[in-house]
Amino acid sequence: MRAVTVTATRELECREVPTPEQAPSGHLLLEIDAAAINHGDKTFLKTPAATTGLNTSKDDIWGASAAGRVLAVGAGVSADLVSRKVAVYRSLTPSAKTVGLWSERAVIPVTSCIVLPEELSTADYSGSLVNVVTAHAVLEQATAEGHTGVVVTVGGSATGLALAALARLKQIPVLFLVRSERAAEALRALDLQHVLVTSDAGFDMAFEELAAELKATAVFDGAGGDLITRIAPRLPRNSTVWFYGFLAGAAPVTVPSATFMAKNLTMKAFSNFNSATVRDPEKLKRALDYLQQHIADPLFRTKVGRTFRLDEIGDAMTYETAPGSKAVLLCR
Repeated sequence: MRAVTVTATRELECREVPTPEQAPSGHLLLEIDAAAINHGDKTFLKTPAATTGLNTSKDDIWGASAAGRVLAVGAGVSADLVSRKVAVYRSLTPSAKTVGLWSERAVIPVTSCIVLPEELSTADYSGSLVNVVTAHAVLEQATAEGHTGVVVTVGGSATGLALAALARLKQIPVLFLVRSERAAEALRALDLQHVLVTSDAGFDMAFEELAAELKATAVFDGAGGDLITRIAPRLPRNSTVWFYGFLAGAAPVTVPSATFMAKNLTMKAFSNFNSATVRDPEKLKRALDYLQQHIADPLFRTKVGRTFRLDEIGDAMTYETAPGSKAVLLCR
């Protein structure tokens, strides 16, 4: 079968690899329809040290997200899953038997996917599960640490929208930050109430007042750099910033020690596959069962920018489009 694999020099190539024919115990054999290219796929390709402890794949097949249909199940897995559509996030469960996902077929542990309703398009959910799991895990962690409101610094991102859907279900107030009025209008059209534009003249005061009103002491950050530097002094006391992305690149976060002391701030990295939700098998199962019940929410959909064949992987990896949209590989 054809698959996109990573070479010894950290490049991607489409080549022929052995076709899996069976599902090992506890695993699924999948026919992959579509695989979205997430930001992490690009980041981890060029920074291999960041992938330490991540689930690997036979034949070095790349990619973390996909969706397709179940061809066969291994021992211990319900036969009712055969022929069902599934969304996959392969990093959820480590397995030496994993094959996939940027390929015509894949083999994954059953605890790395959720079943999709038949009426949903697999392409529309080819990059969704990583965002949904991330949003669920960060809300679980924030709640466990006593936070009752959340700030999302990249409000229009796929993970930000997933968090919006889950926070609405859990009745957790969220303050969304975006960079333009156009992005703000898009979020308000989705009935998201608390949206601020960082470029507005009155942003600083509006942020401080609204964050305090919502008791938004958990900050889920995908930007870093100047934005965190800017909002840190205006956060409510006892706030925690979880760094998940780095759109600001190498721009430093600068917070005076006096601000740390006055606000009692905490700053730390967030990793979904190292979260309590994912690392604990029982919590992961409960999370997947819960997310499967709600996956049809339109806010969970993958925003498809453009589709590519597997042999067009070079163009797909360099494809850039509007924020939140993704290149999607069509695998068959």
